[in-house]
Amino acid sequence: MKFDRNTVLGFVVLGLLFFGYFYFNNKEQAAYLKEKERVDSIALANQPKPDTLAFKKDSLRADSSNRQIRSGYFQSAINGSEQLVYLENDLFRIAFTTKGGQPKWIELKKYKNMDSGFVRLANTARDRISYTVSTGENKTAESSEFNFSKIDSISNADGSKSISFTLSSGDSAAPASIIHHYTIHPGEYMVDFDIELNGANKLLGQGVMNLNWAYTASQQESDIDFEKQNTQVGYVTGGEFDYHTIAKTSDVTFDKPVKWIGVRQRFFNSFLISNAEFSSGKMNWVIPTDDKKVVTEATANMKLQLSGAASQKVGFKIFYGPADFNTLKKYDYKLDKLINLGQGMYAFVRPLNRYIVLPVWDFIKSFVGNFGWVIAFLTLFIRLVISPLSYKSYLSGAKMKALRPEIATLKAKHGDDQQAMSMDQMKLFREAGVNPLGGCIPALLQIPIFFALYSFFSSNPDLRGADFLWAKDLSAFDSFITFGVNIPLLGGHLSLFTITAVLTSLAISIYSMSMQPDQNNPVLKYMPYIFPVFLLFIFNKLPSALTWYYTVSNIVTLILQFVINNYIIDHNKILAQIDANRKKPKTKSKWQERMEQMQEQQKKMKEIQQKGKK
Repeated sequence: MKFDRNTVLGFVVLGLLFFGYFYFNNKEQAAYLKEKERVDSIALANQPKPDTLAFKKDSLRADSSNRQIRSGYFQSAINGSEQLVYLENDLFRIAFTTKGGQPKWIELKKYKNMDSGFVRLANTARDRISYTVSTGENKTAESSEFNFSKIDSISNADGSKSISFTLSSGDSAAPASIIHHYTIHPGEYMVDFDIELNGANKLLGQGVMNLNWAYTASQQESDIDFEKQNTQVGYVTGGEFDYHTIAKTSDVTFDKPVKWIGVRQRFFNSFLISNAEFSSGKMNWVIPTDDKKVVTEATANMKLQLSGAASQKVGFKIFYGPADFNTLKKYDYKLDKLINLGQGMYAFVRPLNRYIVLPVWDFIKSFVGNFGWVIAFLTLFIRLVISPLSYKSYLSGAKMKALRPEIATLKAKHGDDQQAMSMDQMKLFREAGVNPLGGCIPALLQIPIFFALYSFFSSNPDLRGADFLWAKDLSAFDSFITFGVNIPLLGGHLSLFTITAVLTSLAISIYSMSMQPDQNNPVLKYMPYIFPVFLLFIFNKLPSALTWYYTVSNIVTLILQFVINNYIIDHNKILAQIDANRKKPKTKSKWQERMEQMQEQQKKMKEIQQKGKK
């Protein structure tokens, strides 16, 4: 039994697009590894020698003395012990520190980390929201250097909670003060952050606030390499959204007004939004190699032009939460654009995810508790939508099977003359009303659907930690067998869902062979076995959600093929229809006419060449 060349064409196209997709994805990871090697070598060269440690301690003492001098009006606030105060709602808990009057860390109540504790964001010493203040003549310092005084938190009538931190200067002649107000709301991940400046003309040089935002994206997932591939920095400047994948250390300069800046890890976001747009700024991100549990470190230095008034209030919003499309969509800031529903060269699948996959997903999960079954029902929905096209392709396959005896006769007639065989075969298909490309349709339909679901499953926080059957986390691959060594192309494990996807693909290929005319080409003969093996190497590192979808889709395909071919399609009627089509007058399309003309010319040239050899 052989395989139809047109079906093979569909599989080849599908395979090439699969390869292209993961090639460009892995290209970014390769760039990261190259950058990592470069930074490692620099770090090794600059590693402090033992005899420099004493000098380093002296430098720290000098820095402390420096801060005392730079603190100026606020010298009394440079010392003192740090205190933490907490605000929480139903979604998160925030620890605020008096050091800088800013968030210390954010704990998400609905998401667990790898140690079964709650996920924490902005949880390192370098994370900060700070700005430069004038502390005296030719003196400046960062707000994060000062110890603010806390004001007790209050619960507001609308259910929100607020807390404030104050900082006052010691200059009685020209007093100045800073107040930080934070407000959280029930059912919201967004934090309102307002800075009240009394004596702003004294605190800010030339009415410009130079704000510094530093965010460390710490590892949250078991596969940090895949997490890095899915981590991006994003922003809206000049009213337009843009983003960069953190393949390597880089930066971006903003010449147009900026509404927000942010970092999206695979499942979590952090955004800084200015109520009044930043006038300009610069953002950079690095991939540290000294801390293996850090995905990236992002820093932004932004300028905000204020009026020259003595008292001013500057408003911001800070988002700490999941990379959930519906959560971000309700804010009118284009934050949802950073969610990967299809980006870059595969942006064409974003509308498919946005308007079809996501609404259906939300509907199904509203009454189905396990996300493995949600995926199964989503797969059934997709197959139902494309069932008319699938039926036509199966019908085309049945017609091709009915023509097998006549195709065998043509082969016996023409022998090795492939050109003559091809011409007569096309004529036969046209007379019988058969579309030889019909077998490609199921394979080609998988392309946009697969790419859409790859993006959707890779960035959907619903799947994080969701277990199903033997898979402990549908957002990651399931390790059925661990090898202990890294096998080229395959990795250090074997996924059971990958095996089920490969085996069901093999079953489809073998079943499809029985429905197609025989071919003598050995490539076509072994293609059903080559393609599933190809899938093994692609699928083994993909999320279990995707390989489970592919398995269910294959099972549905097998069932449909068997039922339609054995119980719905009447083969006697097909033969009668083919005979009826032959009796109808045929009109050739211009394309068919050109093809036949080309084949006739090639045939004549071949005959001339053969005569010349004699």
